[in-house]
Amino acid sequence: MGYLTYSRLHRKYQFLSRRIGYWLIILGMTALIAIAVNACQSEAGIVPVLPQNPNIQVFFNQNQAARYTDPYRKIERLGDNLERVLIDNVSKAKVSLDVAVQELRLPNIAKAIVDAKLRGVNVRLILENSYSRAWSEYTPEQVEKLNPRDRDRYKEFQKFADIDNDGRLSEEELDRRDGLRLIKVTNVPWIDDAADGSKGSGLMHHKFMVIDDQIVLFGSANFTMSDIHGDFTKPETRGNANNLVRADSKELAAIFKKEFNLMWGDGPNGKPDSLFGTKKPSRKIDYLIVGRAQIRIKFSPDPIDTAREQTSSGLIGTAIAGTKKNVDMALFVYSDEFISTILEERQQLNVQIRALIEPQFAYRDYSSTLDMWGLQSTQDCKTGKSSAWKQPIKTAGVPNLVTGDTLHHKFAILDQNLILTGSHNWTNAANHTNDEVLVAIQNDTVAAHYQREYERLFQDATFGPTAKLVQATSKSCAERINSKAKPIEESESQ
Repeated sequence: MGYLTYSRLHRKYQFLSRRIGYWLIILGMTALIAIAVNACQSEAGIVPVLPQNPNIQVFFNQNQAARYTDPYRKIERLGDNLERVLIDNVSKAKVSLDVAVQELRLPNIAKAIVDAKLRGVNVRLILENSYSRAWSEYTPEQVEKLNPRDRDRYKEFQKFADIDNDGRLSEEELDRRDGLRLIKVTNVPWIDDAADGSKGSGLMHHKFMVIDDQIVLFGSANFTMSDIHGDFTKPETRGNANNLVRADSKELAAIFKKEFNLMWGDGPNGKPDSLFGTKKPSRKIDYLIVGRAQIRIKFSPDPIDTAREQTSSGLIGTAIAGTKKNVDMALFVYSDEFISTILEERQQLNVQIRALIEPQFAYRDYSSTLDMWGLQSTQDCKTGKSSAWKQPIKTAGVPNLVTGDTLHHKFAILDQNLILTGSHNWTNAANHTNDEVLVAIQNDTVAAHYQREYERLFQDATFGPTAKLVQATSKSCAERINSKAKPIEESESQ
């Protein structure tokens, strides 16, 4: 009996061994195939697609896991088509569409807005007054008076609109390519931030839309070629590095709509009751849950005498003060000494700090990147105290982007699960002058998208100050302040 039992067990063991061996071979082959596929994907520059939160989707115009064809230059390129995301959502609007954006130039977005109005949607548009004129409205004399940067942008528009390349712009070409002209000739209701009776106390810097009181889209990108696709005449450009968030939430939509209504007032030709910039009252931080994500949202500006912790800068500082492991920053402009102090405190408690700043601002002698590098900024000269970090870091620098593209993000990732994003640059002007939004989103799925974008930018970045900057910061405060013109806070529209 014992032998029979052993024999039966032995035969069963041999059978199972053969089956297990078979499956091990299959699993091994599957693993090898997966490795080979990933290797091929890596070699081809293809990155696996990340899952999205059902209620909060995130898009990046330089996303290496997506591909699209630029509709104007007909260039196939890596990235999410932010313009298409906006258009697809606008095309689904049934009742209302509220858009607040610093600059709107892309004709396909303008056409989607016009189409919404024509099918009976209640459309409202708010612009920054510096960018509320259609390019075709400028006379030759006015073009000559533009500053060099805006004159170059006007010339770029002429090439963009000259579809048949005959050197002149027809009415048909202007109708097809001048986004604001299309908005105005179809009588889409719009105002700019001069509607409060001022010349614009700061930048109307928002980039958001609310659709049917349910869908909100917001982020860092203006609705322009350079901010989304790339410069029309520079095919190598891929657009300034930007992100866009789409959130499905009635509660969040109501918060954004309240901000919109504050600026809109009675709208065009109504009472002068629009509130922009410094005319706005201070607004508290709103808290809500959307799709298993904890959200905090804060609108700027706040009066200069507002307690710091109650401002957008205060929300950033409070969030950073709670970090345990790491802070990753990808910012267009960074010049907030209050935040710099909190970051240094976390660094001294062994929190890893990494920072990527747009090159045209990172090396300015008022930038807070100087603090991280242990250098004295002109802000220190003015306050009479040093904010230079006692333990300078080697993980602060600038990204390596295609010439012509800029780092236009305004986001940070805290402990790999809390995102700070929106239109808000980390500056005093954003805190106390401009119309801005800062949104904190705590969710692992959402954070994973930002983390991957950050690692992409960080992997071949340049770190540390330039020799020229080190030399300049070694001069006395009197020399530096007297030799420098007043810094431009942000001429960021692209």
